[in-house]
Amino acid sequence: MHRREFLVFSSVASLLFVTGCGGSSSRSSANPTVKTSALPIPGLLKPITKNGVQHYDMDIKEAKHAFFEGKLTDTFAINDSTYLGPTLLLQQGDRVSINYKNNLKETITMHGHGMHVPPTMDGTAHQAIAPSQAWSPQYTVNQKACTNWYHPHTMEKTAEQVYQGLAGLIIVEDDESRALDLPKRYGVDDIPLVLQDRFFTDGQIDYSPTMREIMRGYVGDTFIANGAIEPTLDVEAKEIRFRILNGSNSSIYELGFSDGRAFKQIATDNGFLEQAVEITRLRLSPAERAEIVIDLSSDKNKSLSFNDYKQNKTFLNISVNKDATQITRLPNKLTTLETINPMAAVRTRPFVFTGSRGNFQINGKSMDMKRIDERVVLGETEIWEVKNNMMMDHNFHIHATNFRLIERNGNAANVAENEKGYKDVVFVPANESVKLLIKMVDYTNATVPYMYHCHFLEHEDRGMMGQFVVV
Repeated sequence: MHRREFLVFSSVASLLFVTGCGGSSSRSSANPTVKTSALPIPGLLKPITKNGVQHYDMDIKEAKHAFFEGKLTDTFAINDSTYLGPTLLLQQGDRVSINYKNNLKETITMHGHGMHVPPTMDGTAHQAIAPSQAWSPQYTVNQKACTNWYHPHTMEKTAEQVYQGLAGLIIVEDDESRALDLPKRYGVDDIPLVLQDRFFTDGQIDYSPTMREIMRGYVGDTFIANGAIEPTLDVEAKEIRFRILNGSNSSIYELGFSDGRAFKQIATDNGFLEQAVEITRLRLSPAERAEIVIDLSSDKNKSLSFNDYKQNKTFLNISVNKDATQITRLPNKLTTLETINPMAAVRTRPFVFTGSRGNFQINGKSMDMKRIDERVVLGETEIWEVKNNMMMDHNFHIHATNFRLIERNGNAANVAENEKGYKDVVFVPANESVKLLIKMVDYTNATVPYMYHCHFLEHEDRGMMGQFVVV
């Protein structure tokens, strides 16, 4: 175990000094040789249908995973996996039951991030699963096609439990997505990509953040894609679709390909963009998702890598070594988004980020499970204005709904084209602000809350979270 570093913040000035520093601590203990591997593709979990309900059984357990040669790493996993869990492929209109069984020695929760569900089915800290117990949220899939994910949402333990590998993807499809001429062969030309970073000490996952790392976020020095360190993906010479999740605790990635080529983003967190947006860099903060398409039709027998340019590290090596067996052509039109009308908002709610001494607040308050912070009226359009008054980056996630980003720093022109879709996480850099157009629909409950919070998990665990009910 490396030496822990405890910093005492005696004033606002000292806090700003610490959070203004860049980079991350390094762990001094040597790790074994990295295991060379092909990109693991999480399996598609097959449901068992009973009385019209599709049951997905998810046994959560301790496991051992091969990140390194000759050394197994202790992890958390689900079913037959040894790191992360299977992908759930749901269809709009399906009646589903996600059956989580906790075989760990500690209490967990499991949250369907991005899923539009009643608050009793959301998997917040209020729906705890004790050791040897089970929890089965049951609902009808009631949203458009998108790429979501599941992960723990345990009070003050979310960061550590995610860090151990407890997460996985939820893909929602609908008639519109199935009709589009997009790559959709899972694991062949439709590739899930869960990006994370970790610290390891002697081959074991090292979750031991110092106070400094809690304040600025725990950013690891080893990059992982789908549970492998710099794996290789063999693909056909054709359009390839990547469903990308920033599954890290606190890292912001600036993603792109090693040859600098352009690619097209087709979807944000909660669904398609109206048209594909051509970019050469994709910025994702923790928990944000994006779907991109890269055209490799003319790249047979070539290789390239998918990198994070913020830390200059490689996530994935790509070898274009197969002939195309199915051709797709990216459509000009992907979907029609609801017209944005900020004038329809009946109120503006402020959410102000502050913090000091290793604790964080929204509107001057740290998270309290016994306190309801906001009451939102069903069907009313609102503007949520999020201000980051700190000299460190944050982001903002709202449960069970999506929103439209309408302003950055007071100006609609600052909203990038690839941010104009349905989102549930928005990046809010230091000393900046955003405005979100939001409307809660379908579900009400005056006593069981949803949550909003920063998705830098160390910040969430240290109080940067609040609760709202829909009435």
